[in-house]
Amino acid sequence: QVQLVESGGGLVQAGGSLRLSCAASGLRISFGVMGWYRQAPGSQRELVASITPGGNTNYADSVKGRFTISRDNAKNSMLLQMNSLKPEDTAVYYCNIRVLRDYWGQGTQVTVSS
Repeated sequence: QVQLVESGGGLVQAGGSLRLSCAASGLRISFGVMGWYRQAPGSQRELVASITPGGNTNYADSVKGRFTISRDNAKNSMLLQMNSLKPEDTAVYYCNIRVLRDYWGQGTQVTVSS
């Protein structure tokens, strides 16, 4: 059974930092494209950042220069370092991996106060 478990969310003031972690079990992440998505109330889920098995990254324009995605295939995990957080970054953040199909974590809440 594939499981993705996010951690690291919380409440932070604008300008602060958080680091999200995603731990995978039931599959080897080394074969899949991984990504972080977020969904704010009343909005659609959107891609924040993605990373290929080889380490190529892609970021939403809104987070470029502030967020950094990374993966550790040996530890079967992925990170999202979020700096210079803004109130508009407030959302539930989801971990995703695509290996023949999409798998999702349960999400972790990130709240940025102004």
